[in-house]
Amino acid sequence: MIVKYVLEKIRGVFHSLPVMKQLPMRSPAAKVGGLFYFGRMLDKIRAQANAELPAEYQPNLGRGFDKWCVDLLEIDYELLVRRVLKDGSDDEILQWAFEHGRRPTENDIWFWNEFMRKRGWCDDITEVLQRRKEEAGMGNRSEIETMFAFIDADEGRPFPNAV
Repeated sequence: MIVKYVLEKIRGVFHSLPVMKQLPMRSPAAKVGGLFYFGRMLDKIRAQANAELPAEYQPNLGRGFDKWCVDLLEIDYELLVRRVLKDGSDDEILQWAFEHGRRPTENDIWFWNEFMRKRGWCDDITEVLQRRKEEAGMGNRSEIETMFAFIDADEGRPFPNAV
C-alpha cells in the first residue's frame, strides 16, 4: 500500500516537470563568432530544409529576430538560406556573411548582444512576450523577463537571468 502511494507521488512529480522539446535549434543565447542568435537562425534554416522545423516556427522564418540579424549583417535572408544549404560550418557561413554584407565592429556586436538578450524586458515587445507566456501556460513565471528566457523555457532549456 505504501509502495503504491510513493510510486503515484513520484509519477506525479515527473509528470509535472517540463518536457524538453526535441527541437533542432540551439538557444538564442548561443554565440557564433561572438554574435547571439546567428547560430539559431542557421539551425532553423537547416531544420526547415530537412523538414524538421515545427510548423509553429515556420511563419517567422526570415522575420523578427531573423530579420534583425540579417539587417545587422546587411545580407539578404534568401541569399543566406542558399549559402546555408550549400553546407559549411557556422563559422564559415558567418565569414561568408561578413564578405557579402558587412562585418560588425566589436562595439556593434556588443550593442547587438545587449539589445537581443534584453528583448521583451520593458520595451516595445513586452506585451508580445506576456502574450506568448500566457499562450504557453507560463503567464505566472515572473523569472521569464525576456524573449531569450521565454524561448529557452518554452523549449525546455534552463536559462540564465538575461537582464
